[in-house]
Amino acid sequence: MREVDLNLACIPSNYSRLIARELGLLARDVSDLLTTTQLSVDQFLQEDTLLTPQQQLQILQNSMQLANDDALGLRLGQRMTSPTHGAMGFLVNSSPDLLTAIRAFQAFLPTRMNLARLELVTKGDWLELTCQFDMELSESLLRVLSEIFAVIFFDCAEFIVGRPLDEVVSYFAYRAPAYGDRYADHIPGRIEFGAQSLSLKIPLEVCKVPNASANHENYTMALQQCEAMLAQLHSDKKTCKYQVQKMMLSHPPGVLSEDEAAAALFICKRTLARRLKAEGSSFRQLRDDILSQQALGYLRDSTMSIEAMAEVLNYHDSANFRRAFKRWFNVTPDQYRRQRIEQV
Repeated sequence: MREVDLNLACIPSNYSRLIARELGLLARDVSDLLTTTQLSVDQFLQEDTLLTPQQQLQILQNSMQLANDDALGLRLGQRMTSPTHGAMGFLVNSSPDLLTAIRAFQAFLPTRMNLARLELVTKGDWLELTCQFDMELSESLLRVLSEIFAVIFFDCAEFIVGRPLDEVVSYFAYRAPAYGDRYADHIPGRIEFGAQSLSLKIPLEVCKVPNASANHENYTMALQQCEAMLAQLHSDKKTCKYQVQKMMLSHPPGVLSEDEAAAALFICKRTLARRLKAEGSSFRQLRDDILSQQALGYLRDSTMSIEAMAEVLNYHDSANFRRAFKRWFNVTPDQYRRQRIEQV
């Protein structure tokens, strides 16, 4: 079992806001969901707030008490569709087949939820996908997290393959709950309880069915963003620079403001600037580093127009983007693209 830093704020809070929505909570009731998390309602409602693993688990625990529905995990899994997973969800939906999508989940799950990891083993004509949770969990929390994972997987798999995956066998590491008959409404195929771990047994031939919605250009762009996010996870997690970079990468390009970043870290803008300066950086430099690398990726790996690129990177017009690119690399984006073509 890996060691998980329970106090490192790294989990996007949008999942927990979806929980509040599923529970039908009004603004005045959200505080009940946050009991013992040390989060204020205002902090929780900010898009860029990151949660610690301990806060995430506490919110899940609180939600089970508020819901008064043992099958809450199945409902939450339905809420957490691909778009809620940011760049990772976009990458999965753009993958050429289910096997590539599963490998994307395995590689980039730490960018969204560091409580879990995926292991893949091929045995004959089957792929075994196992989900391990790297914390001691009560049976109720294990059940909820397992249900969420399973429903998310089958939702994504059905999108890629184009039909429910009735051939898959699902194994759950707890005894059958009283509402076990409801699993069939959300999870196709055979279901087994009392297993050693949460795992799915998937025919390899199903994993290789082409994704009718695959898009190579979208896949490449999403992959670059996921790789950048994962690289940041391997840096010093305690630095202010790391926290700001992670926030930037979890937002659409160029959207996060310095004020919003400071508020998410519960400090003022001046303190944020001072801390970044002490680490040899600045908010603008971090934003430029991310935007410049994303721009290079688009120019290298896509045929996207400069105008479309400027819009994707959140520039007001292509002239502003061209000026920024010239400042970064001493050439215009058009010149850079021409040079790349000439080198091929």
